[in-house]
Amino acid sequence: MNTLRNKVQLIGNLGNDPEIITLESGKKLAKFSLATNESYKNAQGEKVTQTDWHNLIAWNKTADIIEKYVTKGKEIAIEGKLTSRSYDDKEGQKRYVTEVVVNELLMLGK
Repeated sequence: MNTLRNKVQLIGNLGNDPEIITLESGKKLAKFSLATNESYKNAQGEKVTQTDWHNLIAWNKTADIIEKYVTKGKEIAIEGKLTSRSYDDKEGQKRYVTEVVVNELLMLGK
C-alpha cells in the first residue's frame, strides 16, 4: 500500500478577494475562503444545494499568483493539505482554526 498522506482537493468559488500579507521576512501569505456546493434531492424531490466554506492559505509564489489573478467569485481548483492551529484571542480564549494550505492552484472558468 502506498503511504497515506494528508491531501485535500477542492473546486469552488472565492467568497471574497484574497487578503495578501507580506511578512517582515519578505514571505508573502494569501488568506481567502472558498465555497463548495453539493446538490441533492430531498425527500420531497426538491433540489437542495448545500454550501460549505473552507479557509485557505497560500505562501510565496502561489500567493503571488493569487494576488495577481484571483478575485471574489472566481472559480478555482486547489490541492493542498489540512492544518490545524490554535491561538488566544483578545479576551484570552483559546481558539482553534483548521485551514487548507494550498500548494497547487488551477484557475477555472473565464
